[in-house]
Amino acid sequence: MTGTTHTLPARGAPPAPPAVGEQVSARTWVAVAAGMMGAFMAVLDIQITNSSLRDILGTLSATQEEGSWISTAYLVAEIIVIPLTALLTRVFGLRSYMIGTTALFLVFSTLCGAAWNLESMIVFRMLQGFTGGALIPMAMTLVMAKLPASKRATGMAIFGLTATLAPAMGPTFGGYLSELYGWPSIFYINWVPGALLIAGMLYGLEREPMQLKQLWNADWLGIGFMAMGLGGLTIFLEEGNSKDWFDSPFIITFAGLAITGLLGWVVTSTTRAEPFVNLGLYGKRNFLVATVLSAVTGMGLYGSSFLLPLFLGQIAGYSPMQIGEVIMWVGLPQLFIMPFAAKLSSKVDNRILCSVGLALFGGSCLMNAYMDAGTGYDQLFWSQIVRALGQPFIMLTLSNFAMAGIAPRDMPSASSLFNMTRNLGGSIGIALLATALSSREHFHSARLGESVTMLSAATLERIEQMTASFIAKGVDPATAGNQALTAIGNIVRREAYVMAYNDGFFLVGAILIACIGILWCADKVKAPSGGGAGAH
Repeated sequence: MTGTTHTLPARGAPPAPPAVGEQVSARTWVAVAAGMMGAFMAVLDIQITNSSLRDILGTLSATQEEGSWISTAYLVAEIIVIPLTALLTRVFGLRSYMIGTTALFLVFSTLCGAAWNLESMIVFRMLQGFTGGALIPMAMTLVMAKLPASKRATGMAIFGLTATLAPAMGPTFGGYLSELYGWPSIFYINWVPGALLIAGMLYGLEREPMQLKQLWNADWLGIGFMAMGLGGLTIFLEEGNSKDWFDSPFIITFAGLAITGLLGWVVTSTTRAEPFVNLGLYGKRNFLVATVLSAVTGMGLYGSSFLLPLFLGQIAGYSPMQIGEVIMWVGLPQLFIMPFAAKLSSKVDNRILCSVGLALFGGSCLMNAYMDAGTGYDQLFWSQIVRALGQPFIMLTLSNFAMAGIAPRDMPSASSLFNMTRNLGGSIGIALLATALSSREHFHSARLGESVTMLSAATLERIEQMTASFIAKGVDPATAGNQALTAIGNIVRREAYVMAYNDGFFLVGAILIACIGILWCADKVKAPSGGGAGAH
């Protein structure tokens, strides 16, 4: 019978995947689909608060700077739990852990919607991240553990969609829900996919025995170092720009904690026979290349999802719903492209497909590097389409590179590290772009200010025109002159910001295209179509 539990090998390693050619039962597909829904929900929740932040802060009586911790708390908890999922899956079993962590995620999502002050919201968001973060690598583990090689390209294609669609849809979806039903609805909506996920796991997976002894024997020192390192690094990246980086003792402290924790994690991992996650996988060339590019792709995914809504809101004055109408064109075409990419991945060298994907994604960012203050839906449509064409080829093929040749017992570790690296890349990308946006705006503002002076005939003429316009509306001459100077100053600042956004997109595009060279350091890989391991 298909879909039944395989005998667990020693030391609680996950069951080996079904044999090549083995039929996959409907129950197994239900379980895989439920896992994908969980990953999508968890990634969506990373940024779903962004477009609703102003409303949330108003209700909780908090400042913009304080409100940044609503997202930071979720990211810190999520990045810590992702590497732990390999251990927790061995301890509780795939089915029990997925159901338990989803149930807790729904409870904490509800508490987020009912938060009564900023402190309670931050605590509940952290708990939400700690339970939701596990759902991301678990979806990838389900594909590798439950599907035979011939069906894995399809599974990885669906997983790729969760990784690329959710970052783009998070702010959009959050904006729609907030506008229609109020901001608590962005948390309560999780009950719909969450309930379906639990039902899918109950139906699709067999119960596995728990191995609670593994908790007692776990590498708790390594886990402590990992939590300190990744948590410190995430706080450093998320809060660094707003606190002026190394001018802040707070940021210096967390930079020190990050370095100490990460070094301690590496040392304890290499000295223990049974580390909680196998960092030795980074020694495999294909896996290393895949994780480096996963970080870069995370930077591109979250970075472009950070820059474009910010540009449309600040420069074009778009509402969250209008921003959603622009961004949805990154998502919709991917639903049709991903099956095509999955089919190609078993026939064409994945390095070629990934190169095409990186070129398209990078090219779409370069298309956005020439915006002006009038850029809106019509001008951004084609860059969004090009981005949608490229992203599926990247995520699908990188998953294939990462998992090619990985032993069944190391699949949960590989999935955890691969997804952890992508999320870290996202944090690095947003931190890099927020800093670049601020510094380049100052740079362009200064350069424009050199030209727009009272010694410039063009500037004086423009001031006279604007002053006359204000006087014609009934404003007295002195006030009209001041208003004209203020208006000129606002135009200079706006143009400086537009140029800074262009620089940000150019930076992302250049990095994505440059990474095509790194990709060719990997071995040739094709997704298995009916036999073979997939690596050549």
